[in-house]
Amino acid sequence: MSPSPQPVPLPTPIGEQTISLAELLGRGSLAIACYAVLGVILLIIGFYVIDLAIPGKLSHLIKTDRNPNATLLTTSGLAAVGLIVAASIWSSGGALQEGLLATAVFGLVGIAVQTVGMIAFDKVAGISVRELVAEPDLQPGTRLLAVTHVAIGLITAVAVI
Repeated sequence: MSPSPQPVPLPTPIGEQTISLAELLGRGSLAIACYAVLGVILLIIGFYVIDLAIPGKLSHLIKTDRNPNATLLTTSGLAAVGLIVAASIWSSGGALQEGLLATAVFGLVGIAVQTVGMIAFDKVAGISVRELVAEPDLQPGTRLLAVTHVAIGLITAVAVI
């Protein structure tokens, strides 16, 4: 009869307790679940903030009207929020509670920056989101604003790191 398998000790700094593989995987799985839930919540908040910034009911514009301008502006805004959330998680340094708090704060700031950026770019460039969303065909101004959303998200994400 062979001896029962023993937990594999993982390297730890001097003076710290050895953590079993099962405990490490459990903590990691919990962190993944927490960050995923927070990320989805931030994306939902981002969707509703975009809904407030775009004239009309966003879910109706996308689902029923199949408006490509509203869809692209929403998609790019949510991609930008995703970049910010991912950078916040990356920079959290492994401390779960502090990382979740930082991710929530930076995610909300990122959503605010996205909204302000869209409104400012609308004013500076003279591109009206209201007019774009009224068009049934995809407009060049929508493509420009979509790239601007992702760029603002990337800039904010790098600032977080």
